[in-house]
Amino acid sequence: MRTRGRQADVPAPDSPWSEIVPGLWMGGHEFRGASGHLESAVVRGEFDLVQTLLRLPGHGPDPGVEHHVWPIPDGPLDGTQLAGVIRLARAACDALDAGRRVLVRCYHGYNRSGLVIAHALVDRGRSADDAIGLIRTHRSPWALHNDLFVEYLRTGLPTVRLLEDLAE
Repeated sequence: MRTRGRQADVPAPDSPWSEIVPGLWMGGHEFRGASGHLESAVVRGEFDLVQTLLRLPGHGPDPGVEHHVWPIPDGPLDGTQLAGVIRLARAACDALDAGRRVLVRCYHGYNRSGLVIAHALVDRGRSADDAIGLIRTHRSPWALHNDLFVEYLRTGLPTVRLLEDLAE
């Protein structure tokens, strides 16, 4: 399994966040700015809903912005963690349906946020491979480079969750 970790060969993204489909944004806590140096991605009031999968102090959002925090590893997930990912994806879809701007973020905005957004896109009728391709096109070719998460998406998160719950 290939996961992000702090691998030297995985470049930081060029922007703090990227719009995947209208109203649904994917981002992280760090990006490479125009100067070429790493910068912190701090969310203020740009979004109506922020979902955070890796919380770092000082990265926002501003008070009054709806904020869901569900820390998960960039690696194997248990049934409870998968259930949280499914709930976040549903909340993102509900917010989009209400015309709200949604940001899903993790460290670089590649794997954990990609898992939530891809599942939301699958819930909205896309195939897993179409959702993965859309994310890689709009965020980065490095998005969803965690092979396990790609397999989760191709299998279907509800099925993976059921299998994880049975294995416990």
